[in-house]
Amino acid sequence: MLLSHRARLLELWRIAAIYRIDTHFSIEEAPQLQPLARLIRLHPAAWGKKHQPNAIKYALEDMGTLFLKLGQLLSTRRDLVPPEIIAQLVQLQDKVKPFNSDVAITQIQDPKHGLGQSIGTLFARFDVKPLAAASIAQVHTAALHDGREVVIKVVRPDIRTTIVSDFELLRELASWASARIEAARAVHIIDIVEDYRQVMLNELDLTLEADNTTQMRNNFLGSALMYVPEVYDAAKNVMVMERIQGVPISQVEMFDQLGYDRAALAKKGLTIFFTQVFRDNFFHADMHPGNVFVETPPVQTLHAGMAAVDLGHEPRYIGLDCAIMGTLSKDDQLIVARMLLAVMNDNFTAMVDIVSRAGWIPPNADKHALMRDMKRTVGPMLQKSINDIDFAGVLMQILDIARRHHMSIPPQLMLLLKTLVHVEGLGRDLYPDLDIWSLAKPILSSWIKEQLDPMRNLQQLRQQLPEMLLSTTDIPKLLDQGLQSLASQGSRQDSQLREIQQIRADMLNDRRRDWLALAGFAIFIAIATQVIGWLSPIFYILAILVVVWRILA
Repeated sequence: MLLSHRARLLELWRIAAIYRIDTHFSIEEAPQLQPLARLIRLHPAAWGKKHQPNAIKYALEDMGTLFLKLGQLLSTRRDLVPPEIIAQLVQLQDKVKPFNSDVAITQIQDPKHGLGQSIGTLFARFDVKPLAAASIAQVHTAALHDGREVVIKVVRPDIRTTIVSDFELLRELASWASARIEAARAVHIIDIVEDYRQVMLNELDLTLEADNTTQMRNNFLGSALMYVPEVYDAAKNVMVMERIQGVPISQVEMFDQLGYDRAALAKKGLTIFFTQVFRDNFFHADMHPGNVFVETPPVQTLHAGMAAVDLGHEPRYIGLDCAIMGTLSKDDQLIVARMLLAVMNDNFTAMVDIVSRAGWIPPNADKHALMRDMKRTVGPMLQKSINDIDFAGVLMQILDIARRHHMSIPPQLMLLLKTLVHVEGLGRDLYPDLDIWSLAKPILSSWIKEQLDPMRNLQQLRQQLPEMLLSTTDIPKLLDQGLQSLASQGSRQDSQLREIQQIRADMLNDRRRDWLALAGFAIFIAIATQVIGWLSPIFYILAILVVVWRILA
């Protein structure tokens, strides 16, 4: 129950009051926030406090990692959040309050969860001042003894307890919503919270991030789209990787100074997303601007008013922070691709048929009504550039349609939709006139054609044929096990039938005892009320004894 989390709720209330975050929202424009603002003002910590610059940023930092992640997601939503708040949320991407460097050094040298050696042994140079600090970890720069420049990622100390506690609170809220709100049940909100909880806990183990980074690096080796730095060493709380030269995708003015084609960058970014989802089935699911960089010359040479530069090749994206990665099952992957292509072709009849075959809607659902609702909601998007599309608003409408038609949306698909919201926010900042449909359609068409190519499927069958032939040697054994299972099932059914018959006989005996006890009780009570003198209590006692007999029998 939520009351079991009252200490955490009171703490969040206190933090909101200390920073007077209510003063950063316009109650006139959002009257639904008025009760919350009034509650914040009632807290003693808010008395005498006034509007504070950067209060939203500081409050989210004090509230913990989960709230930092929420702030990072909202930082890409300039269409939903006022500019003055966006300016604070953007700082959460890489300007979170750092922790003490001595603690970082202790974490690095820790023999259990660190690298187990002294800083001097590991590095020729270690820069005490952090290069950046984020919600989960902070980054220091250093140099190896062979001269290679590296960055060292160190997990924030003691954050696991807070994350676990916050997710317990979030799960209670999800259970409350799931019990009362049909849309919450449709998207499996409890499963989403549980999945994201595991994702966040995995993010605290940098060995997993190192493995993800290596896999994505292998996926894009030699690619003109993206470069993924090499991981040199990793432990649970520490990761050492190649240092890159680049700037966050949000620094669009820098790209203009460097002479980069922002339209080409936007198209390249969207191509990377679809490549990760459909070619590799391994997509970055935490694409806020602090995790998406673009190649530049050495950072020290960047300054205002500089002339355009030539890297010798088209600037690539740089893949960082691969802690949260998503995958889809092969079936869901094909379903999503076919759905998107059907929508792009304005064929909502096919889209509803695909959803129905996937089992995402009940058999008795009104498919015509679903098609009409989807066409009315999604159809107008098809002729618009990314700047004119409110992905978050459309997503909420789609979830409302899912609620009305009792659709069941897999949790991994919700993770993909969350990533799409990130991508849309990035694209909106980088190149608002990007036509995502004309770019995505040939990519999806090519991928689906490849998946359904008979020669490709025949080749896969040929590759699997030796294994299939080997598995045929198990057929006699499987048949024997099947026959034994049928025989044992038959004996179990006989035993269950006998048990049912015995239960039925016991129930009939119990019913007879009930009637006997009831009749005896009624008779003795009737006699007791008719007789007088010392015999009356005896019949009352006999009536009670009949009841006791029935209870104990």
